[in-house]
Amino acid sequence: MATLEFTALGGGSEIGANSYLLAAEGHSILLDCGLHPKKEGVDALPDFSRLNDVPEAVIVSHGHIDHCGAVPYLVKRFPSIECYATPPTVQIMDRMLHNSVSVMGTLALEQGIEGYPLYSHSDVDLTIRRTYGLDLGREFALTWDSPFTASFHHAGHVLGSASILLQVEGHTVFYTGDVCMGDQELMGGLTLPADGVHVDTLIVESTRGAHVDVGHATYSREVERLAAEVASVLERGGTVLVPSFALGRTQELLNIIARLIESGRLPDVPVYASGLGRAIYEVYGKWGEYLRPDATLRPLSDFARIGDVWERGVRRELLRKPCIIVATSGMMVENTPSAMIAMDVVRHTHHAIFFVGYLDPDTPGYRLLHAEPGERVVLESSAPPVEVLLENRQSFNLSAHATREQLGELIARIEPTNVVFVHGDADAVAWMRSHCNGRYRGFAPLSGETLALEA
Repeated sequence: MATLEFTALGGGSEIGANSYLLAAEGHSILLDCGLHPKKEGVDALPDFSRLNDVPEAVIVSHGHIDHCGAVPYLVKRFPSIECYATPPTVQIMDRMLHNSVSVMGTLALEQGIEGYPLYSHSDVDLTIRRTYGLDLGREFALTWDSPFTASFHHAGHVLGSASILLQVEGHTVFYTGDVCMGDQELMGGLTLPADGVHVDTLIVESTRGAHVDVGHATYSREVERLAAEVASVLERGGTVLVPSFALGRTQELLNIIARLIESGRLPDVPVYASGLGRAIYEVYGKWGEYLRPDATLRPLSDFARIGDVWERGVRRELLRKPCIIVATSGMMVENTPSAMIAMDVVRHTHHAIFFVGYLDPDTPGYRLLHAEPGERVVLESSAPPVEVLLENRQSFNLSAHATREQLGELIARIEPTNVVFVHGDADAVAWMRSHCNGRYRGFAPLSGETLALEA
């Protein structure tokens, strides 16, 4: 019976700073190493104080900042550490991490946040040089003397996203990372390892554990509902703002919208995309083999640039004629294109704002979605609250995370000995642990907690 130590350095009963330390036979590795989107400065990092020894490697599941944003800090602190990801994820990390340096630098200047930026552009360059891009399904050793071997398996979440099969003598671990079970517009759903692999410990995300799917809406039905609502707004002369994550949602939504316009379901109006989403789109164009075989990725040139929306005149010009704007960030975080554009959109009644992904309750996007007409909402802390006249504010279930029912089916199919529920708010993790029935041992560690897992 092989015992494996698991420590949540972040991501235990929370979403953010996701990083999980696994130790066996005197060796240790990290699964992911992200920043916390709701914290600032060094508080946004995983709890590296719990590292008694230098991990021999960090394996990155995908390029979202809550999973990879602290890797340059880790590499700067431990220069000998190796880093592994899929080839598309390496290229996405390059863009996402350099953007993070710029954002942190801006926050340091404007808000005086101590310790920002946490790392420099040269630190990012070093990290990318030290990150090995390995294809799906290929088993690899982490170092020459490591007892761990690993392989990546298509997770279906975003381009390059991978679940990780990790093996050490007497113990097999499957870490889902962020996972999508069904097909999206561009990405196909999760691919499990080959039959015959017994998983001793399953580490599974719990993002949507507290989310009730009203009417069990499918992805295709939600696309149809989105098409009808967008068409209605455009036909009466309005503009549709779609706040969207730069990685994943932006590329999916742009191609959904393009397909709907091509088929005549939507009027042929300009479609705009913001900067970082466009940069990631270019990476999608280089890795078609990671997309669905039948997916059609439109040329990036089909979508117009938004422009400098920090200029009020640019925002007003955007809203002058019917159009569709897909802009970061998905949660309408302050000082992002979606938040800036929304400040003008909400002053009118004929436009619409349609959210298409997870909204943290502490974000401006969540507050705006749930605001009453006439309520004043703070979208930028440096600006006065904005009176919300816009009534057409909706949420569409186009998440790239598996539903809690799908995750339960995944657990039942894998039949692991242990299940560790991570990457979910406390209520989401609690629901998953109490409702996903099976003969396994279930764990819901808090960040900083260590478990001894026996095969």
